[in-house]
Amino acid sequence: MIQTVTAIPAFADNYIWAIGTTTNKHLVLVDPGDASVCIDYINKHNLCLTAILITHHHPDHTGGISNLLNFQQKSVPKAKKIVVYGPANETIPHCDQPLNENDIITINEIDLSLKVIALSGHTLGHIAYVNSNNDSDNDNNLLFCGDTLFSGGCGRLFEGSAQQMHTSLKKLSLLANNTPVYCAHEYTLANLKFALTVEPNNQALQQYYQQVTQLRQNNLPTIPSSIEREKQINPFLRVNSEEIKTMVQRYTKKTFTNEVDVFSTIRKWKDSF
Repeated sequence: MIQTVTAIPAFADNYIWAIGTTTNKHLVLVDPGDASVCIDYINKHNLCLTAILITHHHPDHTGGISNLLNFQQKSVPKAKKIVVYGPANETIPHCDQPLNENDIITINEIDLSLKVIALSGHTLGHIAYVNSNNDSDNDNNLLFCGDTLFSGGCGRLFEGSAQQMHTSLKKLSLLANNTPVYCAHEYTLANLKFALTVEPNNQALQQYYQQVTQLRQNNLPTIPSSIEREKQINPFLRVNSEEIKTMVQRYTKKTFTNEVDVFSTIRKWKDSF
């Protein structure tokens, strides 16, 4: 069974991810903050919602859960109960499958098994979902990472520390290079403008910036990215870059040798950029 992943735009810049298949009408939603756009998508394609995956507790990721459950109950009364998965260490509405790191969930209706990765930083209980058999030979790798890793950037530290976020990003960097990165926001162009400030001579970054600029001028999404690309262009995964260290030194008038200190500095720099 071949999975398909489709972006449902929501709010100003959110992406709700719709996971389906080419062979049936079952649907899984990732971080449905807005029920209305999801219901429109379900009705348009005549789908049956099977499960909801939540990465963290922020309302723009969870706000649609209740209305989606009510919609399914009213429109398909005899449908199987929708399972809501979410981080065990956060309060998620209607969550009946709390998850911890290394838990594996299997959604038989779309033949999908996902492993949970704990990613504290943006929030303390943030998790991601990745193929349980993630490896370089798998053409169907998937990563749903919420607000931890963005293309060219990373999430703000609302609850966790720089050390926690740095550790979380290093976990993601160890995934197979061909893993698509399905993050939850269209922040890429703004992220790359900052990335070019801290690593202006990175040729891969320069080329990617031109590609992203063209995509956004045509109102096209830049997501998914990939783990390989992010390791080439994302300053938050490149804290050992000598150019980034030099630019951080110029910015702060201090010399940092510890990579967490470099990470913390560029995260604070980005916050005020």
